[in-house]
Amino acid sequence: MAQRGGRGNDYQRQQQALRRAQEQQARQSERERKAAEAASKRQERERKVAYQEQQAEQAQVRTIGVEHEVEQLGQLLRDALVGDPPTTFERRRKTHTPKVLDERRWSRSEPSPRWEEFAPPEPGGLSAVLGLGRKRYEAEVAQARVRFGEAQERHGRSEEKRLATLERKRAEHRQAEEQAADEVAAFNRRLGEEREAYRAGEPVAVEAHLGAVLDASKYPMGFPHEHRIAFRPATGDVLVEIHLPPEAIVPAARGYRYAKNRDETTVLPRPEKERKEIYASVLAQVALRTVHEVLTSDPDRVVNGVILNGHVKTVDRATGQEVSPCLVTLSASREQFGKLRLSQVDPAQCLRGLNALVSPNPYDLEPIRPIVEFDLTKYRLMDSMDVVAGLDSRPILVKLTPTEFEHLIRQLFEAIGMEAWNTQASKDEGVDAVAVSKDPVFNGECIIQAKRYSKLVGVESVQALAGVVEHKRAAKGVLITTSWFGRASHDFARQHGRLQLIEGPELKYLIKEHLGKDVIPGPVPPKRRPSR
Repeated sequence: MAQRGGRGNDYQRQQQALRRAQEQQARQSERERKAAEAASKRQERERKVAYQEQQAEQAQVRTIGVEHEVEQLGQLLRDALVGDPPTTFERRRKTHTPKVLDERRWSRSEPSPRWEEFAPPEPGGLSAVLGLGRKRYEAEVAQARVRFGEAQERHGRSEEKRLATLERKRAEHRQAEEQAADEVAAFNRRLGEEREAYRAGEPVAVEAHLGAVLDASKYPMGFPHEHRIAFRPATGDVLVEIHLPPEAIVPAARGYRYAKNRDETTVLPRPEKERKEIYASVLAQVALRTVHEVLTSDPDRVVNGVILNGHVKTVDRATGQEVSPCLVTLSASREQFGKLRLSQVDPAQCLRGLNALVSPNPYDLEPIRPIVEFDLTKYRLMDSMDVVAGLDSRPILVKLTPTEFEHLIRQLFEAIGMEAWNTQASKDEGVDAVAVSKDPVFNGECIIQAKRYSKLVGVESVQALAGVVEHKRAAKGVLITTSWFGRASHDFARQHGRLQLIEGPELKYLIKEHLGKDVIPGPVPPKRRPSR
């Protein structure tokens, strides 16, 4: 019985020890669970803090970015006053720097074959003493010599190919270098010719150079670089039309702020008054900067003054159509502009001092009338010539020079009541004159081509005029000749709708009616066959 009682006590002790071990393990697991939860919460708090700090930092970076944008907008004019002009004829010159050919791939020859690498081993030991295997050795030597000779031939061919390749590469390199040097020399030669043409005041050269100047002008991102230029050699004035940045160039936000409690980044709006002031300053700075760059890039003083029109491309909110209102227009002589200390001026007040016209509400895109009301920058105008005063009694028009005839046509349109200009003969797409009417019935530009012909004017001339009218976006195109047009030309003009053909008899009548001169246009046209 005592033994049974002892065994029962041992069992109870074992069960108690087991329960204590289980309880201890449970307590340990609970401690580990709580520690893991605490660590997880700590990590979550750390992640949240890191996230909030990141969001706050991003808001600060965006704020700094906006402040930098506004700072750039405030120093547009100042940036142009620092350093040399954007481009000059001297800076446009190119230099040729010869390149050295890397010959390493072809300059090293492969090692020549060595007989030792092919020769079989001579018989040794007892075989050499007894002369055994001599014939076999000699046969092996003969075979080795054949292989050695073949290797030498292959090496020779490889060397010939390497040397030929090297010589070809050298010739190609010399040719490329000569071509590059010739291209640089040709470019600099053309540039020199352009420089001489510029000094002579040739419009094409002046416009090309000033266009390169404005192209090289560096503005912040978002600024347009479109412009058109026309030079008037008679007055020394250059007409410049530029595209201004839209009002969206001014950041709508003054800054950004991150709210931890809402986990939200909010925009701090820029007051509307401030946005309007910044935009007005931007327009004034761009206008002054453009005039400054044109005049400072003209060391030969070919340009006497600048007429500037600043437009902005946008969409009319009322119609949804694209519009290009003029917001700034000014005219400044070199002498007048040279008296300004641009580093010290307030841009808006400076424009007022130049008697510039500025939109009263540029931020709302309220347009103004430009100084040059019609876009004559598309045409290279030339000085007028009085041809009518020199006409004798009943002159024959085909005996006039082409220039005299073009000026006569210009005077005819002036007598009709329009403003008209002749254009230069080169590079103006066949436009001989431009006429402008402010009449409410015919309001717009009229492109004129004058053909002093003594034979049929082909339909291709009418088609070409139609293309110019479309390209120039003119209201009308008039083709005038001392001779006549064919049926195909008249049909094409009627279908186009904006073309008018004036033949010799009608031209004779118009000159008699408006200029008081009785003229003979030219040969009488042949009788037209009736259409079937």
